[in-house]
Amino acid sequence: MILVFGQSGQVATELQRLQPDALFLGRAQADLSDPDACAAAIRAHAPRVVINAAAYTAVDRAEEEDALATTINGDAPAAMARACAALGIPLVHISTDYVFDGSGEVPFAPDHPTEPLGAYGRSKLKGEQGVRAAGGTYAILRTSWVFSAHGNNFVKTMLRLGAERDSLTVVADQIGGPTPARAIGQACLTIAQHLQTAPEASGTYHLSGAPDTSWAGFARAIMAEAGLHCEIADIPTLAYPTPARRPLNSRMDCSSLSVFGLDRPSWREGLEDVLRDLKGNS
Repeated sequence: MILVFGQSGQVATELQRLQPDALFLGRAQADLSDPDACAAAIRAHAPRVVINAAAYTAVDRAEEEDALATTINGDAPAAMARACAALGIPLVHISTDYVFDGSGEVPFAPDHPTEPLGAYGRSKLKGEQGVRAAGGTYAILRTSWVFSAHGNNFVKTMLRLGAERDSLTVVADQIGGPTPARAIGQACLTIAQHLQTAPEASGTYHLSGAPDTSWAGFARAIMAEAGLHCEIADIPTLAYPTPARRPLNSRMDCSSLSVFGLDRPSWREGLEDVLRDLKGNS
């Protein structure tokens, strides 16, 4: 049995579609603000593998809720990892490009020094450190710019605004890889299966959609694919201030995913899938 922390988030929702017989624990069953409860859930269910698809993801609010973000993103994954290590089962934990400072233009390798810009990135980095320190079998999967037909994300925001307005201004100097939540879910399942027979593959990996683009470039693709006549004007990050600093460079080197037979997913294909899902839901 696969145990998944998360139930309503983007990746957890896709995992339910991909692996409906897995056990999904939402906040009512395992609240990540109580790390001991998360560890107890693992011991109680004794699964063959654990996937942590739950997190505190409110990047700006984390600046004011640093302690809560750190508990959910830092302490809870560490507690999960220790419980998994004690039972000898693998843990797949999802992390983020926000552990880096976003400098330069070269894609970040998994072993590149980390230097988060804000509270959210610091909390996710603490989680990574806790997972590694537990000494068990694990994979940390860093990803970026997640989108799907579920929850709140950039694609759904652009579709809503694009239907309401003739033009929008969108940041053009942040560069990264939009990543379909479905591709992340599939990668988690593939990695989890691999780790059960090859624990030596434990480590940190990157998964982001290809090709790299800007938020403005992504927005134009969304409008074109959806048939919306909304013009996108480029602006710099400085023209759109937010409580938390965003990394300008979110490019990630995903080449080590070849260990699992995985490659970067096409975000354009993922976007087509999401638009089909949204059309079907409506």
